[in-house]
Amino acid sequence: MVGPWQVQAGRGPHSCMRAEVPSLFLPLHTLHPATQLMKCLQRIMRAEEASGCQVPHRPWVSIRRVALLLLLLGMVIGCLVCSVRLTRKQQVDSAGWDLAELQLNHTGSRQDPRLRWQGSPALGRSFVHGPELDNGQLRIQRDGIYRLHIQVTLANCSSSTWTAKPLSATLSVAICFPTAHSISLLRLNFHQSCSVASQRLTFLAHGDILCTNLTPPLLPSRNADETFFGIQWVCP
Repeated sequence: MVGPWQVQAGRGPHSCMRAEVPSLFLPLHTLHPATQLMKCLQRIMRAEEASGCQVPHRPWVSIRRVALLLLLLGMVIGCLVCSVRLTRKQQVDSAGWDLAELQLNHTGSRQDPRLRWQGSPALGRSFVHGPELDNGQLRIQRDGIYRLHIQVTLANCSSSTWTAKPLSATLSVAICFPTAHSISLLRLNFHQSCSVASQRLTFLAHGDILCTNLTPPLLPSRNADETFFGIQWVCP
């Protein structure tokens, strides 16, 4: 009777029974695919060592083992790369995109230089996904690099507007809260024109509130095709 870890005697140095390795057949389905490959390779090598068989040395056997190791190594690396890419894609998909396209929310005369905005599909082509509106000002909810754009057209504007009332009219976009982060992001001069527009990339942090200021008493057009303001999250 030959035990699971014994070699049957009396049959020569090149003849032996294959040792049974119970651990070779343990379930691996709970492990990562790359880990499964490495575990299988380790168990096969242990099984050969435990058998006690003395197999004559052949060069092609070593070459085959090296090729097998390289193949398994390539599969492990491929699995790891795919896993990392899938994880990153899932993170981006779950995070979504913070963006807003706003239209003017203003009626009556202007005492406050700040323009107030609104965004909702019910208003037409405006919407807010991610950021929030705080008393008509845009509040950022996620850190990152944003693309900011704005266009403001003056209401009832013509060349006579500037002739009758010479005025250095400007439009500015700034982080107005928190005060520790207060900084100007855009400053546009009308130069006796009836409309200004610009865009830029800038970093914005969670909690930043964007304010847009127009020199009073100038009135902006409420036409959504002429006056609009928006941001789009680009990357962390």
